[in-house]
Amino acid sequence: MTKNKLTEIQKPVLEELKEFDKIFKGKIKSKVRLIDLITKYMLRQKGKKIRPLLVLLSAQVSGGVSQRSYRGATLVELLHTATLVHDDVVDSAEKRRGFPSLNAIWKNKISVLMGDFLLSRGLMIAVDGNDFDFLKIITNSVRRITEGELLQIYKTKKLDIDEKTYLKIISDKTASLLSTCCEIGAMSVSENPKIIETMKNYGEYLGIAFQIKDDILDYTGKTKVIGKPLGGDIKEKKITLPLIYALQKAEKRESKKILKYIRRGEKNSNVQDVINFVQENGGIEYALSVAQEYSKKAKDSISQLDSSQSKNSLEALVDFVVDRKN
Repeated sequence: MTKNKLTEIQKPVLEELKEFDKIFKGKIKSKVRLIDLITKYMLRQKGKKIRPLLVLLSAQVSGGVSQRSYRGATLVELLHTATLVHDDVVDSAEKRRGFPSLNAIWKNKISVLMGDFLLSRGLMIAVDGNDFDFLKIITNSVRRITEGELLQIYKTKKLDIDEKTYLKIISDKTASLLSTCCEIGAMSVSENPKIIETMKNYGEYLGIAFQIKDDILDYTGKTKVIGKPLGGDIKEKKITLPLIYALQKAEKRESKKILKYIRRGEKNSNVQDVINFVQENGGIEYALSVAQEYSKKAKDSISQLDSSQSKNSLEALVDFVVDRKN
């Protein structure tokens, strides 16, 4: 997302995002000097804050941002950050948003404990605010994220992921948290079950489209732009939608040869051959069509909402998902 597009999408809740930043910084402060040192380092790694943005926009279209909305936004951002810290440890990642990852600087033990600290802070914010309905939603999201990760690991070893399983994995791993953001945002200001369900569905469809596009970029993106090597999923033996479709369309002999390359993982010296195979067998076009299908579902799900700047921003966010180059 370019900075200009993001600024345009943020406009309806720009002041609220500034308030969120203040609250978030205050909530991660600690009396332990090492924790404060690490959190200051993390705050330098400025992400796009898509999740708090979704909470605040969802609250805005559902009745207006409240103090409860800020607590919800802080909760999901803390959960998201905690999962990123833990993911970097699991993946032995050296970089995060162009900076050395926490585990690259402070090693695994401190990084895991830091992730636990962030998660506990989020849970305490919900408990202190009596937001027990948020806890139910966020706990279910954590369950889905964990199940999605474990299912992907299991299927990666077997290399037998089909499209249905792939959609289940990305729905749990990625879409569940975006769905949670939108559900919590709506719930923070409304008791109308129809509005809450509408926003929950919007987030789910948006998340699926987002992840499919992310997987497409592994085959088409530019290394310098997306901040990870082209073909990174191939080296991690991840079978995503572009490859799933290409393996189905190609001749069996050719597909077997590609799967043989995939099994090599990090030792794979045929990454470009796999990328070419996917592109030549229509994998990119097919995956993009599925992403567009889910982005349409996301837009359709909020079509009945009253016209507003916040609704326009939610629609613009959907457009970005399938159009982005990084």
